[in-house]
Amino acid sequence: MKKIILGATAAVMLVAGCADMNMSDTQRRTAIGAGAGALGGAAIGAVAGGRAGTGAVIGAGVGALGTYIWSQRMERQKQEMEAATRGTGIGVTQTADNQLKLDIPSDISFDTGRANVKSNFAPILDQFASGLQNNPGATVRIVGHTDSTGSDAINNPLSVDRAASTRDYLVMRGVDSRRFTIEGMGSRQPIASNDSGDGRARNRRVEIYVGEAPRG
Repeated sequence: MKKIILGATAAVMLVAGCADMNMSDTQRRTAIGAGAGALGGAAIGAVAGGRAGTGAVIGAGVGALGTYIWSQRMERQKQEMEAATRGTGIGVTQTADNQLKLDIPSDISFDTGRANVKSNFAPILDQFASGLQNNPGATVRIVGHTDSTGSDAINNPLSVDRAASTRDYLVMRGVDSRRFTIEGMGSRQPIASNDSGDGRARNRRVEIYVGEAPRG
């Protein structure tokens, strides 16, 4: 069994290495998913009855299928949000753990010290809500941030309120409230220096993460 697992592990490492070359993001995640599935399948097959090879083949198929379907759905939503936010300063990226991330700066989302959704943020959220309704399996985590101006007693609840306001707006647009979780980080996770006005503006932000819900 040890030799089989070592062989499967080597195969996963090879797949992961090759996945960096001449592949799109979707293809790369599919290849890595297949390798991880093969390793898991080999281990289960060996423990269950010595059929590690069969387990590896089945595991590879499951890993590739699950990763590829998720990535395709997220890629479509990513493209929709890129089109909707083009020129607004909102960052739309796919994270290393396969979540779709929207990074929304304060000049679009909220006024200083306030948690009310700004008028120019609303059309972005409208488009986002439409995308979520077309992808009912996706769950959403919204994280509010502030700059370091003011005390934690002010910043911590303000960051939560901003995340909650974003969620509440999306719920008003028809997205099920049970799909959301919210967090407030206060000033604890800056992405720029708080020593300048520009840096503080970058740190006052909301991040939205979209992930495919596990399949039963």
